[in-house]
Amino acid sequence: MENRGQKRMEVVEELPADKRACNSQDFRPSASGSSAQAQTTNGTSSGHENTEAEAQTTNGTSSGHENTEADMDTSSSASASASASASASHSSRSDGEQEQDKDSDYGSCDSDEVEPRHRVLQEYQRQRSSGDQGKLKSLLSSLSEETDPSLQLTGLTELCEVLSFCTEESLSSQMADSLSPVLVNLAKHEHNADIMLLAIRAITYLSDVYPRSVAFLVRHDTIPALCQRLLTIEYLDVAEQCLQALEKISRDQPAACLNAGAIMAVLSFIDFFSTSIQRVAISTVVNICRKLPSESPSLFMDAVPILCNLLQYEDRQLVENVAICLTKIADRVSQSPALLDQLCSHGLIHQSTHLLNLNSRTTLSQPVYNGVIGLLRKLSSGSALAFRTLYELNIGYRLKEIMSTYDISHSVSSTHPINACSNQVHEVLKLVIELLPALPEEDSKLTLEKESFLVNQPDLLQQFGADMLPVMIQVLNSGANVYVSYGCLSAIHKLTCLSKSYDLVELLKNANISSVLAGVLARKDPHVVFVALQIAEVLLEKYRDTFLNCFIKEGVFFAIEALLNSDRGSADLSQKPVAKESVQCLCQSFALASSSQTCKIENDSVYILATRIKERFFGPEVFDSEKGLTDVLRNLKNLSVALNDLMNVPIDAHVHDEKFFSIWNQIGERLNGRESVSTFEFTKSGVVKSLANYLSNGLYQRKLSKADPEFESLPYVGKRFEMFTRLLWSDGEATSSVLVQKLQSSLSSLETFPIVLNQTMKQRNSFAAVPNGRYTSYPSLRVRFVKAEGETCLRDHSKDFVTVDPLCYLDDVDQYMWPKVHLEPLDSIEAKDQAIECQSSQLQSTSISCQGESSSHMEIDSPDAPESQVSQEEDPEQLPGPCDDSVQHDSSSSEKEDALPRLLFRLEGLELERSVTVYQAILLHKFKSETESTDGSKMSASHSITYEKAPQLADSHEIPNPLGSMDNDECHAFLSYLFAHRLALRLKGTNPAAYDILFLLKSLEGMNRFLFHLICQERINAFGEGRLENLDDLRVEVRPVPYAEFVSTKLTEKLEQQLRDSFAASTCGLPPWFTELMDSCPFLFSFEVKSKYFRLAAFGSQQVNHHPQHLSSSSGHGEGREGRPATASLPRKKFLAFREKILDSAAQMMELYGNQKVVIEVEYDEEVGTGLGPTLEFYTLVSRAFQNPDLGMWRSDRSSSPSGLFPRPWSCASAAFPTVLKKFVLLGTVVAKALQDGRVLDLPFSKAFYKLILGQELSSFDIHFVDPELCKTLVELQAVARRRKVSAKAQELSFRGASIEDLCLEFTLPGYTDYDLGHRSDDDMVNLDNLEEYIKAIVNATVCDGIEKQVEAFRSGFNKVFSIEHLRIFNEEEVETMLCGERDLFNMNEVLDHIKFDHGYTSSSPPVENLLEILHEFDKEQQRAFLQFVTGCPRLPPGGLASLNPKLTIVRKHGSDSSEADLPSVMTCANYLKLPPYSSKEKMKEKLIYAITEGQGSFHLS
Repeated sequence: MENRGQKRMEVVEELPADKRACNSQDFRPSASGSSAQAQTTNGTSSGHENTEAEAQTTNGTSSGHENTEADMDTSSSASASASASASASHSSRSDGEQEQDKDSDYGSCDSDEVEPRHRVLQEYQRQRSSGDQGKLKSLLSSLSEETDPSLQLTGLTELCEVLSFCTEESLSSQMADSLSPVLVNLAKHEHNADIMLLAIRAITYLSDVYPRSVAFLVRHDTIPALCQRLLTIEYLDVAEQCLQALEKISRDQPAACLNAGAIMAVLSFIDFFSTSIQRVAISTVVNICRKLPSESPSLFMDAVPILCNLLQYEDRQLVENVAICLTKIADRVSQSPALLDQLCSHGLIHQSTHLLNLNSRTTLSQPVYNGVIGLLRKLSSGSALAFRTLYELNIGYRLKEIMSTYDISHSVSSTHPINACSNQVHEVLKLVIELLPALPEEDSKLTLEKESFLVNQPDLLQQFGADMLPVMIQVLNSGANVYVSYGCLSAIHKLTCLSKSYDLVELLKNANISSVLAGVLARKDPHVVFVALQIAEVLLEKYRDTFLNCFIKEGVFFAIEALLNSDRGSADLSQKPVAKESVQCLCQSFALASSSQTCKIENDSVYILATRIKERFFGPEVFDSEKGLTDVLRNLKNLSVALNDLMNVPIDAHVHDEKFFSIWNQIGERLNGRESVSTFEFTKSGVVKSLANYLSNGLYQRKLSKADPEFESLPYVGKRFEMFTRLLWSDGEATSSVLVQKLQSSLSSLETFPIVLNQTMKQRNSFAAVPNGRYTSYPSLRVRFVKAEGETCLRDHSKDFVTVDPLCYLDDVDQYMWPKVHLEPLDSIEAKDQAIECQSSQLQSTSISCQGESSSHMEIDSPDAPESQVSQEEDPEQLPGPCDDSVQHDSSSSEKEDALPRLLFRLEGLELERSVTVYQAILLHKFKSETESTDGSKMSASHSITYEKAPQLADSHEIPNPLGSMDNDECHAFLSYLFAHRLALRLKGTNPAAYDILFLLKSLEGMNRFLFHLICQERINAFGEGRLENLDDLRVEVRPVPYAEFVSTKLTEKLEQQLRDSFAASTCGLPPWFTELMDSCPFLFSFEVKSKYFRLAAFGSQQVNHHPQHLSSSSGHGEGREGRPATASLPRKKFLAFREKILDSAAQMMELYGNQKVVIEVEYDEEVGTGLGPTLEFYTLVSRAFQNPDLGMWRSDRSSSPSGLFPRPWSCASAAFPTVLKKFVLLGTVVAKALQDGRVLDLPFSKAFYKLILGQELSSFDIHFVDPELCKTLVELQAVARRRKVSAKAQELSFRGASIEDLCLEFTLPGYTDYDLGHRSDDDMVNLDNLEEYIKAIVNATVCDGIEKQVEAFRSGFNKVFSIEHLRIFNEEEVETMLCGERDLFNMNEVLDHIKFDHGYTSSSPPVENLLEILHEFDKEQQRAFLQFVTGCPRLPPGGLASLNPKLTIVRKHGSDSSEADLPSVMTCANYLKLPPYSSKEKMKEKLIYAITEGQGSFHLS
């Protein structure tokens, strides 16, 4: 075999050695080893200036991206207008040697130039086509007649050139038919390899440029000729060209390729080819496998051994395509057990399970990964050999890994409730169910064979159950959707039926299956309830003694009784939705192939089964009101009663502490006792309600207003919480953690918050007449407003249905309706009528004119839509976003507070809530239906809403913050947090038990958050009362409960599912309970889901996935250029910055674009780099500039304060104060813009400053997070002042052995003597009489008045970009992560999982292993420098290395002959490190440290 080294135009072995081209928009790293396509890019690189000696450029075309960049502007901090005009002009591109046009990537395609350019191009193509036709005829004639090899070679060379540049218009069927036999004959010219090569190349070009020619080529036996050349494989380049040609032909003629033996031809010598050519070969097989015939399996089965072997390769693209081929083959032979066994005999099972290994070197994309799981399922379904092999390979362990690491939130498709192909958990559950043989009624020979195998190998089934049971129960507890829940329960049911081992019983008990079943039986889907009852029946039949008491203790029997009492068996099934689209029944969702689509559950199946269980397994005594209770439940009920009785004791009585202490100790002993308290016992006992009622003195159940006599009890409420905190944390965080866990499990079992999936509401523009007549980007609601019966004060307005914006508030509808229905005095009625008629006619004419003008852009809805609404395409910026509406509503709500509602609206007799949108109000009404996930199709129906005059009520509305008028109480900050954002009382009406749990959870989270404050205050009081004598006893070390324990996995999962609903994600149209809980109890949701909600609420659907954290690095979907998040609808603005005036540049940038929804990208003066890297570095440089002590913004005048940055106190009279305020305004704007654009800052704010950002009040104890030493001193002084108030021997008080006077404290602020503490002379000294006043003055200056203006300035700057109120849902640590990314830079255990290696490197390459060791050895500052060198920012985004997008990619750098002299270089916009293959680790470390320290500060061509 000879490698002729011929140059082949269509195959490029490797990308350019130094992939230096990195413009700001176009670069995306290629797939691993994808050298089949040469990527040429244009121009600007962001390599660092002194990391390479020579600047070389690759001057190509940035095709495909120009249109998307048409809106990119360029601005400069020096001269914005001049730069903008410069960017609009076109300058010619250089050939790579000259200085490049900085704006060539942005403004290269203006919309005005498109049409003329297009016409010129068309004319050129017409002239070119006519010329090509003439050439082709001439060449055809000469090749047909010519016999001289040299002339044939010349003719073929010219033919290849013509075909490579001509278009489809240049060719015709007649020409293709004539050319085909000539080229086929020349391809068989065995004596001249060059002629063969060029003939086959011409065949490739012909197939590519004129696809209809493939039929003619096939007719003239091209495929056998190509296969023959591949099988003889004399010349490597000829064989490679054959593969290229077959790949083109197989796209259109897969059957012909199969019949000619092309599969074996392309695979036989595949190991001889480079990776790129191997990919071409496998692509050919993929094309053929897409349409395999049912007969002649040998044509493709012979290739299975080679394909199975290829699964071991490392190239991802190759392995994925091989997996697709094998999946298609398995599909075709799925009905033949013999052929399935043959597949397994070649090691397919072993190789496939290896691919599922999460630590496998070859990581598959999600669809292919799911396909491999589906492949194993098909094999195990039809092959006993596959079934046995999977058990012997311990497949349960592998599936457990997948289930436990995969995010449950992705377990349902957003567009279809069942979409097995796109859903990993669904596929895993299908495989699990398939591995558990069918129940006896479905006996078959294969099933019996599988069962006998498990009977003979009980250990394998036991191991499988041990792996899968805990993780499936965990999924059930996490709030998975109804489909996943049904799959888990079905698998557990099969497992319990098959297993005869008592080990499995122990597993079920340890996993608390009783509690799980009790929770499932409370759900509303009959399929899920029926399977849960089946599991209960099997467990009671087999292991009655074990589970009978558990079922009573966990409330399973009470749930069964509730089922029978509600007679839900028939009610549920009557409400199963009959959708127009055939939505698969749950019965069929896990069946392999179902011929019957009918539901297997009859109307009364649930009722019959529940009755049978009740009659067979327990007598009436279990349900007796007393006998059926466990001892634990009786005891807890008694304690609950005792706690309620304590409420009758006067609130200021001293016996409260002692009695509550006794009761709580008994409850605590029960919670921590040997006999565990079940969730059922805990919720049934009433302890939660009693505890919430006692701690809040009943205030949590009523609206707070100053007129409420209980309002005066707030100080006592604070003392109760203070005492409860001391009791709860007396043994560390153990008891509090147990209580939180009990409350969480209770909430999961009791909450019934519905999910609304609007799968039938298509995304379309529509016209909403109410409230203000405008087009919306989502469907409108059809509403008829009908006057209520007996209403005489209003006129009738029920002429016809009107379209209503679903996201407007009922107050807006009130404003729209009032002028139309209000009866005015007689003399003005006619004028009003005319005005209304005029307005409605104008509205109608507007609608008609829009319809006429935009007919070309119309999309008329189908006849079954609510009404024939007009859809019009408009500029997204012109259409106000729905989320903007909500912001506008909030901002204007203060103006509407004075205006009482004039109309009352009712739907089907029930009053609609005014505090929510129309959409949410109707949803609240619909939630009474018996469905677990409300179907959004109900929203698309028509609604009749009645209106009547609202009663004029007295002004008794709840005050937003009742504590604002209180004196500065000891627990003021905690109570303010607890009551400022209260739970909506509506939740109390719909689900009282859940409301009590939520309040107690909110209280515990508040206590946990203010733990330091509450414990300090308690110690101060103890010192004041004489219970503590030593000031050293005031030191507090708190151990709060980990924040993650307050997160409800079930509610988080529900919000995840809701946010994936297309209507919710595009309009913020969430059910009201989401927004209410997010406002009052945001701690219930994980940081990840809160981040998505935040981006939706703050920026709208355009940026839900904009932040790097929300992007999947394994999928290209949703990524823009450079792997950026998809922000297609947001324009980009380019800004020219000056490094030496970075804050001035920042101010200019914010002035230009701060309040615009645009993505800003930075380039630096006299540098060519632009894009993501320079932009991230800009924010880093600005962050560092703000920390400059000379600005006077921060305490201590040093940015290295261990507590972080906190504003320094300033007196308003200071001359420098206005300048400082301007800096804080700019800082606020920069921070908000960074958040909006998804950029990471490097600003170490203190925890106390984050609290101020979130709008929280600070107290003296928060100084601990600003200046710990000052706080310690103030706490001790407060304790002394407290004792002076209480003690009779006040004059004898001393501070650590000295009197207060001897301390010689002046009335000045420590560290800031220029700050004026109040109206006192400079000679005033602190003594016992004015000590409390002095402490208050210090606290006021440090965290209140002294910094108030600075914080206001920061917030005002922030609000220029978006409302800072959107951040309230986060805690301080989460806000820091949002702004500054992750604190931990590299988790070395996960580095390999999140770094991509390409173009010469793999994870096992010695230079790569050296690099990872070096990174591990780096200290934190060196790791920060490395990150800044590679990405432009010294910190990783939220989510760490896994969220870095694009992925950090390390490639081999091809430089000079001696790589030891080369330095590493980077393309920051692609996170792309080009690393020379150094001979030693020491040399690499030396060069890397030099590069990351010296290669900072500029972006130039590398």
